[in-house]
Amino acid sequence: HLNERCEFCLHVSLQLSRETSRAMSQVEWSVDLDGPSGTGELGAEKLYDKCMALARNLWWSWHPEVTSLFRDIDPIRWRQLDHNPIALLREFTPERLAVRAGEMVLHSRINYAYRRLQEYLESKTTWASTNAGVLGAKPVAYFSAEFGIHESLPIYSGGLGVLSGDHVKSASGLGVPLVGIGLYYSHGYFKQHLNSDGYQHEEYTETRVENLPLEPAINNDGSPIMVSIDTRNGRLLAKLWTMDVGRVRLLL
Repeated sequence: HLNERCEFCLHVSLQLSRETSRAMSQVEWSVDLDGPSGTGELGAEKLYDKCMALARNLWWSWHPEVTSLFRDIDPIRWRQLDHNPIALLREFTPERLAVRAGEMVLHSRINYAYRRLQEYLESKTTWASTNAGVLGAKPVAYFSAEFGIHESLPIYSGGLGVLSGDHVKSASGLGVPLVGIGLYYSHGYFKQHLNSDGYQHEEYTETRVENLPLEPAINNDGSPIMVSIDTRNGRLLAKLWTMDVGRVRLLL
């Protein structure tokens, strides 16, 4: 009888815990929904914007709890899309994302992750602010042919890229004023397969810029910044893209 009572108490406790978590999430969600229109559309837009803000700063890539947040939205598509949160969110409307977040009780986790990102970006008490203040006026320019930040950004192939990516993440964590400068490869990783004769064939897929956390770098007048290089055969022009990796700006 004692064992049965213990199992019953455990069952009730777990059920109450689930219901409490769901109720708290619904209360928080109802506060988010309060807007001038008095409808749920504003809340859905806010929720979607918070998720997209998280996805557009690669800070999420070294925080497992945020990574699991994106995975829980749709585990199957998350895997199929090579763990790319922007590509995943682009498949959702704000309303559909709100419904999915309600089903998985994600509202509190989304709000918490978003708040942590804002606090991280706005913090002034970093290691560099105490020990490397001189770099504020003259930030470090870090050049590399590859930056291995995350697999969803295929602009690296191996050790050099991973090393550069780790330097950028460390600089972000320490608050070191650093600007990464590298190259954007429109054809990154390739998929390989073997034919009937045993020979390898490569299949290159073009990376879609709209699915990456990239923004065109612009001048003060709003025009895109172009890098010009004079050669004996004429000028070469390259477009400049920017990407946020925590507190570090990466230029490609």
